[in-house]
Amino acid sequence: MKFIDLRSDTVTMPTDEMRQAMANAEVGDDVYGDDPTINKLEKLAAEKVGKEAAIFVPSGTFGNQLALFTHARRGQEVIIGKNNHIVVHEVGASAVIAGVQLRTLETQNGAMNPQDVEKAIRVDDIHEPETGLICVENAHGCGAVVPLETMKEIKNIAERHSLPVHMDGARLFNAAISLGVDVKELAACADTVMFCLSKGLAAPAGSMLAGSKSFIDRARKNRKLMGGGMRQVGILAAAGIIALEKMTERLEEDHKNAKYMAEELSKIDGVKVVTDRLDIDMVFFEISEEIVSSNTLVEKLYEKNIKINGEEGGEYRFVCHIGVSREDIDFTIKCLKEIIK
Repeated sequence: MKFIDLRSDTVTMPTDEMRQAMANAEVGDDVYGDDPTINKLEKLAAEKVGKEAAIFVPSGTFGNQLALFTHARRGQEVIIGKNNHIVVHEVGASAVIAGVQLRTLETQNGAMNPQDVEKAIRVDDIHEPETGLICVENAHGCGAVVPLETMKEIKNIAERHSLPVHMDGARLFNAAISLGVDVKELAACADTVMFCLSKGLAAPAGSMLAGSKSFIDRARKNRKLMGGGMRQVGILAAAGIIALEKMTERLEEDHKNAKYMAEELSKIDGVKVVTDRLDIDMVFFEISEEIVSSNTLVEKLYEKNIKINGEEGGEYRFVCHIGVSREDIDFTIKCLKEIIK
């Protein structure tokens, strides 16, 4: 049974080419550095984003937390947007693993004000925690991208204060496409960057953390400490290589489909599309509970073989990906109209 799954771009299935590559992957023990396929992926990933080295990790959360753990000392403070993934969706891991304090700042569509960032950097005071890291997110989970000039300004501030910057770039390639820049230029705004292979790129699992060689050498040991030292992981790396070489080239199609979906949703009475966060593959919109409850909408669409998440913070989110066609969007719109008429 085919479902139209709009919950996230993590629900994509590996392509036939990926499955074949995984079945035929040459593998070895990655902890010993003997897996040629993972070595190829890590080299490719570093080259893609213009960094010296990269390391494969099981997930985006793992990659972000590994970055915090490697950059910062216990008790240091990390400056970060209050609605960033690291703060909201990583189950408090920064307190458990890195032992750091998060100093959260207000954001505008995912972007921190550079002036606020500079003001938040701690002075040398015996009573205060020491600032150890600045974290940014691009593309942001709210559906917006952070302007390149903002990213550059925050990086310049960090350099003036001798602080590293980590970028949660789970959807880094989406951000680069939306901004119309080379992904290397965007990644240059941070010392380290994490990007997912399984968000929109159709790999079954895995993310990459890239940075300087010395940083990645330290991160490799910390990955082992965190339980991420995997063995014949080239089976997953084979799909990751295809994700980076080919799937990054089709993301603009998802962006166009999201804009098309937003246009069609906006034509429905009672649906209010959030129009200033349509930068990538996501559409956020509101429907009053008086029109239809969140639970009812989820259930009624599921009966039509359409999977969605319930509203969060008063908003629904539909996400386009390789498994969602224009015909799927048209069918979803038709069903939505029938439910809320």
